Amino acid sequence: MLPGVKIKEVQTKNLITKSNLPDADYVINPYTGCLHSCIYCYARFMKRFTGHNEPWGRFVDVKVNAAEAVPKNGEKYKNKAVFMSSVTDPYLELEKKYELTRRVLGRIVGFEPALSIQTKSALITRDIDLLKGFKQCRVGMTVTTLDDTVRAAIEPHASPVADRLSALKKLKQNGLSTYVFIGPVLPFITDWREIIRRTRDFTDCYYFENLNMYGTIKKDLFAWLEGYNRNRLASYLSILRAPAVYWEAVKQEITEYCAAHGITYKLYFDHKAIRKTAGVENGAGRATRAATERKS
Repeated sequence: MLPGVKIKEVQTKNLITKSNLPDADYVINPYTGCLHSCIYCYARFMKRFTGHNEPWGRFVDVKVNAAEAVPKNGEKYKNKAVFMSSVTDPYLELEKKYELTRRVLGRIVGFEPALSIQTKSALITRDIDLLKGFKQCRVGMTVTTLDDTVRAAIEPHASPVADRLSALKKLKQNGLSTYVFIGPVLPFITDWREIIRRTRDFTDCYYFENLNMYGTIKKDLFAWLEGYNRNRLASYLSILRAPAVYWEAVKQEITEYCAAHGITYKLYFDHKAIRKTAGVENGAGRATRAATERKS
């Protein structure tokens, strides 16, 4: 375990909660908080609902009764889109000890939901046996960069890139539907074309999300860029002067590339539009999810 990280065991009442995400009816978060310490993390807004003084990425509340909090009657979840997880990673390092995600999966498989599970951890391969039991299951791996030196700086405690790609390949080899979440797309850093080329043989679909350069995300990202590449920092400052122009151009590039190569994809670029139609629950800020999480 990382030194200086506060781990707290808590009880939850509402594990499976309604979602306003565009692609999910319900969400499951076995943990509150995260250990990956990604400098671009949108979920840091959750801190204000936790009572923690520690920085985001330095605390986790472990919902030790997560499996027991799964309702006994799951009829209402049949064929409903259930997403794990919206404001944490279901395969944190802690999952090796607590096995909350594994036990929850074992409880909900009989409900026959349309499960979607996303992670930055190769630990997900441990649960292939359970995932194969779902009639509808999509497994996603987040890949922001293929450069593991950059990964170690911006996602220091997530799985190395090679481990993620190997895990994704293994999931596909076991007959599971897979996707790669390329997000956020870091300007001049995320080589999304190369990510597609490296994963095309074992990936069914790609999701893209643009970078939200506001608030503390901007502060942390720019602090890293200052040491990483000052020219890149200048470029990011330039993008901020006209972000819509930059991201529209990127959207067009992605659209044309995917169309030309027969790639199934989806864009999550317009955060304001998603917030307006999805109760502010999206990659830029999930206020509705936070309010629900606070009650659990």
